[in-house]
Amino acid sequence: MDTTTVSLSPSAAARVAAIAAKQGKPAILRLSVEGGGCSGFQYKFDLAGAADSDDAVSETDAVKLVVDPISLDLVAGCTVDFVESLGGAAFKVENPNATAGCGCGSSFAI
Repeated sequence: MDTTTVSLSPSAAARVAAIAAKQGKPAILRLSVEGGGCSGFQYKFDLAGAADSDDAVSETDAVKLVVDPISLDLVAGCTVDFVESLGGAAFKVENPNATAGCGCGSSFAI
């Protein structure tokens, strides 16, 4: 499987590393896509204990981003970033496959 189809920005990697260290877990962020949200699909983030054998895996600053094969079809080529603004702080997915999104940034359409 091509491991360069998804990536973490350095700021996202730093945030995942901090969260994982606080929780005593490995620095592995799982990105998945579920049906729902106001645009049809929504992103889901979890800390993972390990990558599954069929996951796409990319690594930035010793932090891994893992994506299952079904979700990968919807997020191939994306970058996960961590942004802080007056409205709060959140992970943001820059997805070149999305044709529409919602104002909250957590759901999208293909």
